[in-house]
Amino acid sequence: MMTRIATRLRFLLLTLACAGAYVLAYALRFADGGEPHHWELMRATIGFAVLAKIAAFFWHDVHQQHQRYISFEDLAAIVKAATAGAVALTLIDFFLLPMLAIPRGVIFIDWGATIFAMSAVRAWPRALHYARTHFLPASTEQTRVLIVGADDHGEVLLRAVRSSADTPRRVMGFIDDNPAHRGRSISGVPVVGGADQLPGLVSRLGVKEVLITGGLPGKQVRRLIDTAQQHGFRVKVLPSYQQILNEHVSVQPRSVAIEDLLRREAVDFDQQAVRSWLDGRTVLVTGSSGSIGSEICRQLLRVKPAKLVVLDRSETGQFFLERELRALAPDACIEVALGDLTDADRMRAVFEEHRPDVVFHAAAYKHVPLMEQHPGEAIKNIVLATRNVADLADEFAAGAFVMISTDKAVNPTSVMGSCKQLAERYVQARSAGSSCRFTTVRFGNVLDSAGSVVPVFRQQIESGGPVTVTHQDIVRYFMMIPEASQLVIQAGTMGRGGEIFVLDMGEPVRIMDLARDMIRLSGLRVGEDIEIEVTGLRPGEKLYEELYGESERHKPTSHEKIMVADSNAESLLRVAHDIGRLASLVNGPADAVRDALGEVVPRLDYLEEQRRAA
Repeated sequence: MMTRIATRLRFLLLTLACAGAYVLAYALRFADGGEPHHWELMRATIGFAVLAKIAAFFWHDVHQQHQRYISFEDLAAIVKAATAGAVALTLIDFFLLPMLAIPRGVIFIDWGATIFAMSAVRAWPRALHYARTHFLPASTEQTRVLIVGADDHGEVLLRAVRSSADTPRRVMGFIDDNPAHRGRSISGVPVVGGADQLPGLVSRLGVKEVLITGGLPGKQVRRLIDTAQQHGFRVKVLPSYQQILNEHVSVQPRSVAIEDLLRREAVDFDQQAVRSWLDGRTVLVTGSSGSIGSEICRQLLRVKPAKLVVLDRSETGQFFLERELRALAPDACIEVALGDLTDADRMRAVFEEHRPDVVFHAAAYKHVPLMEQHPGEAIKNIVLATRNVADLADEFAAGAFVMISTDKAVNPTSVMGSCKQLAERYVQARSAGSSCRFTTVRFGNVLDSAGSVVPVFRQQIESGGPVTVTHQDIVRYFMMIPEASQLVIQAGTMGRGGEIFVLDMGEPVRIMDLARDMIRLSGLRVGEDIEIEVTGLRPGEKLYEELYGESERHKPTSHEKIMVADSNAESLLRVAHDIGRLASLVNGPADAVRDALGEVVPRLDYLEEQRRAA
């Protein structure tokens, strides 16, 4: 009912605007009063003029445009419709009303008056909203805010704040460290200063919140949080416009999360190069339901390979992954395969059925303490699984094989790190003489992956603590899951065979600082609300991770965040012999398996690692 009333009201306003513009055109054209027949002519032709213009406006859908939001495109549509109406009226006058002869000056003035009248009709709701938010005194319910960044992100943020009726905020200005932006304004909101002036601006303008986008680098967020705690204002996060476009996220402000503190500059993802590489090809992702594997699948759907095959042994994980991927890309060709990578016969059947052109090998165990207890299973699922899939990629003439490795493979102190290093060796050796381009991508921890430190800390905080840290000085590299996945795919386009690519991990993060930040961002106090308990290094755990081995040469690539750890590959016969020896022991006593693995991949004892770091 209300919709019908609104539609009729819009039609009435449109009719009145068209009629009023026509009358105004005659009044302006014959400002001296004119002759009586001029006004008779106006009364005789006004119906035709209104009909022509309404038809033109309906043809251009001007009547359907939302009155609260008007843009240059809306104005262009009004001009087009008014022009079409003027042309239609001229044709009607020429062919259907030859005896009346509407003055051409009237038609021209009517064209301009119609544009003005329709723009006014369209703009008045926005004008009222603008006046209410800019000229009326701020109500006590309005929260005064500043926006960080006088750029595209900040402008989108400004519009989101102004259009939100649920959370009334008044934007007092922009904060921007670029001196060239000082004194400028965006949509009437000035750039009031830089981050160093924030404390004084907060006090002078009565600001309660500082709004940032989800794309702001972590270092800047950390500085803002520190300033906010000292000067009594809140920092809130809204998604960047890329996140709004690429993900289904809320535009409501949220509190700062640990991800915001660790976020780095956006990755330069050459989507066109990846699209060209994968165009018309079948891509297989192993470990597809894991944190990295599933994100690789999401990123691959953006570049639209001919077919995406997702392979994992987790039935539940594959069930939910398939639902998500099909929702993301309903028209994509997605095949779900269940299977254990250590089952050579099953893997052969998968390759025979799908004949993948590109393989992303993301499947592996990753929890260091568990692998110390079960070294045979680590060898099976990391080393033997990699051998199976790599051999099949070569046999079935895949074009590229990309294995995901870890910084724990460098100077390993753990079973897991030793297995990853051996897998790296095999993939590098397999490249020699193969038509398949075998490459490895090595990086550190990914933030918020299943079972990693961030969700563990989050659960400990929710449970009231304590938060457990294994060593006061332990540090780790972190990167976001989407960033890691994009760089893995990008590295795949660059590989020529035999490379070990190393992702730029930025600066390492002290886990103790991470624990304190998470407690603080939860609104709690370290040592009062939540305790931090140092439990001691676990077997196999390192104080710090390394990205390059002592014999590896660090070389740049064409991508600023992807390097190469250049080293001499071992012979395939030698590596295959070592793996075959371990394969015969995997179901034996754990101590015997660990000893044999230590002979193949010499390990640095974790206690020695602790002494070395100290």
